[in-house]
Amino acid sequence: MKIASIDNDQVGFLHIMPIEICPWGPIGQDLMVIPCLTVIGKAKGRGIGRALINSAEGEAKLQGHKGIITIGYYHNRWFMQAPFFEKCGFSIIKREGTIAILGKLFEESVESPQLLKPKYQFKPIPGKAVVDLFWNTFCPTSDIEAQRVREVAAEFGELVVLNEYCADERPILSRYQIHRGIFINGKEIWWGHEAPKEGIREAISQALHHK
Repeated sequence: MKIASIDNDQVGFLHIMPIEICPWGPIGQDLMVIPCLTVIGKAKGRGIGRALINSAEGEAKLQGHKGIITIGYYHNRWFMQAPFFEKCGFSIIKREGTIAILGKLFEESVESPQLLKPKYQFKPIPGKAVVDLFWNTFCPTSDIEAQRVREVAAEFGELVVLNEYCADERPILSRYQIHRGIFINGKEIWWGHEAPKEGIREAISQALHHK
């Protein structure tokens, strides 16, 4: 992790890790990934994000990786905005709709990274509500909502079957290519922030009502 500070106040951070262990994807080899970059409001416009990216690029080169990449977004969203990374010298490597892999490749021999392509298939169980939970420990939001799902599912006892898939485990991420998600009887529920217990509870109740 890279941390930026001004007058001893932390104003931003950047996570960087080898692509082979990054639970957020994408899929690839010999690259470093920036899965998360954040600068607090009062520090924006002061070059903090660019400085963090430059530091991460230097780290990737120092460790002998063949490039540095990230996943950016082109829709109206505050998180990991693709145009910002382009301003920092990143190029589009692969784009699908509003999501893109952007990066700087230091060597031409590097294999092109691939976006995750979800491979989820719902397997019903008669008389039960099936909850398929995809989560990872890297993202605090995912970790928090995973615990909420466990607690709410336990309230229903044997009426609910909970299947967990942790994207920290590379075989799991490679097989399903989902780093975070909650599916109840095959239908995904999503709030963006941590899934609220009442929302999870309502979705399970509806699934049981329509079983």
